[in-house]
This record gives sequence, C-alpha cells and structure tokens, in this order.
Amino acid sequence: MYGIRESRSTNRERVRAFAPNLYGVTEVLHATFTDHAYPQHSHGAWTVLIVDTGAVRYDIERDTRRADTRRVTVLPPYVAHNGESANAGMGFRKRVLYLEADAIGESLIGKAVDNSTYDDPRLRAEVSALHMRFDRARDDLEWETRLEKIIQRIQQHLSGKHREDDAPTRPPAHVLREYLDARLSEGHRLEDVARRLGWNKTHLIRSFTTEFGIPPHRYLISRRIEEARRRLLTGQPAADVAVDVGFYDQAHLTRHFRSHLATTPGAFKRSI
Repeated sequence: MYGIRESRSTNRERVRAFAPNLYGVTEVLHATFTDHAYPQHSHGAWTVLIVDTGAVRYDIERDTRRADTRRVTVLPPYVAHNGESANAGMGFRKRVLYLEADAIGESLIGKAVDNSTYDDPRLRAEVSALHMRFDRARDDLEWETRLEKIIQRIQQHLSGKHREDDAPTRPPAHVLREYLDARLSEGHRLEDVARRLGWNKTHLIRSFTTEFGIPPHRYLISRRIEEARRRLLTGQPAADVAVDVGFYDQAHLTRHFRSHLATTPGAFKRSI
C-alpha cells in the first residue's frame, strides 16, 4: 500500500514515516520524542501538525509559539522554525502531514507566518481522522475527500474567508451520485471524478454533503453495503460478495458491515 520507514534513536524516541501515494501529500510522520530538539530548519512543504500528548515549543520569525493537544499547527514552506518539548523531561507525541507547496497555496505563506496555530476542533478532528484512515484498507475517495476538507478549512483560516454557509448548486451533487451509483464496485479517485464531471473537487464534496447529508465516500460505502446485503440474501459467498461490490477483501467488507448492522456478513447470511 505504501512504504513505511520506522526507526528508534533511543528507547524513548520513535519515528514512523510513510508516503501514502495521495495527491498533495509528500509524507506522513508519526513521532514520539522525549529528549529530541529540532534545530532551526525549513521544508519545501506545508507542515500540518497535531499533538496527541504533551506540547511543543517552537520559534518562527523570532516569535515563540506553542502547539498543544487542542490546536492544529500549520507551518508554511520555506520558513525556518525549530521545535522541542514545551515541558522539560515530559516529551510529546505528534502526527504530521507534509503537503505540497501548491496544495494550500504559496500566496498564503505570509498569513501562516503571522498566525500558525488554530483552535479549531473540527479541523483537528478531520486531520486526526485522515491519519487513522491511513492504517486501514486504502480508500482513495475517502482519503481525498478528507484531505480536501482539511485544505479548504486551512485556506479559510489563512484567507479569513469562511464559506460553509454558501449555497452550492444542486446539479453537481446529483450528477456525482448517479456516477457513483453506476460504478459501485469501481475504485474512485476524487481528482479524476471531478475532472471527468467538469467540476472542482472541493465544490463537489460540499455540494454532495449539503444535498445528501453525508460525504461521497460514506455514501459509496453505504451503497456497497446495501448491494452486499442483497447479494448475501441470494446465497452468494461473503468472500465473493466483498470483491464484487467494491471492497478490497472480506475483512474490509466485514469491518464496514459490522459498523452498519452490528453483525458480520457471515452471521447475516446464516440468519436467512
């Protein structure tokens, strides 16, 4: 699925890094540090950081700031910064997305220097959810949907323009639904779908979620579960059903099936 590099410099320092092959993301880093202190350095990518335990103290543009478990820190590319535990001897655990410079926009670098930390529970929840999804079976549509929400919300913070209440047009949502319904078993990359349908992918996600109450990837999963139930009721083996309706394997189907119905495909089939 993707290459994972894991190293331990000491018993108390741990680093896990991988490239998820998700457009716009150059690297994902999960790290636990106790004694390590980053020297002054810079990246060619945007750094989107959440802290799970402890707190991080960092300097940027001669200004000392703090990243903690409540907030999301967004460091711009090409701007020098450092980092170390804000609490001596306690350490910290963090998860980081490194995004291409053009994913958020180089025109917003100055804004990020001025304000790099956001007390935004919704944004933090989206960043955390994307990290957790990387440890599950690959789902391009969900990964891209969540990443696009993260990028859009960061751009809103940096630009000062919050557009959640804009009324999206109806046609994109309905066209996307029809497109997904006709291709339930196929893998989908949101970038490709948006290009094929002729709309911006951010607008597609917002339009679909507003119109139908769930984002596209959740709609697709629910429709696949619905189709799986129909096939199980005809007596088809669960392993065959899983692949036929678009899941990677039976385990992938079982996880989502249990989430929807509190039972497994096998138990559902035996209940007939």
